[in-house]
Amino acid sequence: MTVINKGFVGKGGDSHKRLPPGQTEVIQWPVLTYGPTPKIDTEDWTLIIDGAVNTPLTLNWEDFNKLAKTQLTTDIHCVTRWSRLGMVWDGVSLDDLIGLAGGLTPKAKFVIATTFEGYTTNLPVQDVLNNQALVATHAHNEPLSAEHGGPARLFVPHLYFWKSAKWIHRLTFVEHDQPGFWEVNGYHNYGDPWKEERYSDYAHYY
Repeated sequence: MTVINKGFVGKGGDSHKRLPPGQTEVIQWPVLTYGPTPKIDTEDWTLIIDGAVNTPLTLNWEDFNKLAKTQLTTDIHCVTRWSRLGMVWDGVSLDDLIGLAGGLTPKAKFVIATTFEGYTTNLPVQDVLNNQALVATHAHNEPLSAEHGGPARLFVPHLYFWKSAKWIHRLTFVEHDQPGFWEVNGYHNYGDPWKEERYSDYAHYY
């Protein structure tokens, strides 16, 4: 399956029409990481899906890679004002992972993504359903490097890229919002690139 996100105008379209306000297109993929890059062996990798699901579960790398894969062709936008256009991503859709966990309970309003390093980010549930999000393992048919969040990262391309948490370890569905590391340190709680929702006090810069 290939899904093209908002801003993709297809072959021959003007790239500037695909750039949200304040963004600049890059060809190379910048590496931006807070703190040291962890080296996570796939033998030690697990993904926990818990909270407001009917059947909490833990997947190891072998089990995860037996699941059906979804491909998204999309643009990505970093809060630091770069965008990379037309990237191809592969992974397991959150729809499939939620289904494997028996579906969501009525209390599931938000999902808290936790990395192997313990950092978190928060998203409304509606932003990870309907093939909008993956736990991604490949970009442009290459396994994700550790610097880019490998072996697996959350991938939610319609939001600023800090919401696509690197080194994903846990997805916890909750009833009440819980702002994560960057959100409590000044970033916007939602992060829509098309509205330039970069910082929690963004309006004060104008």
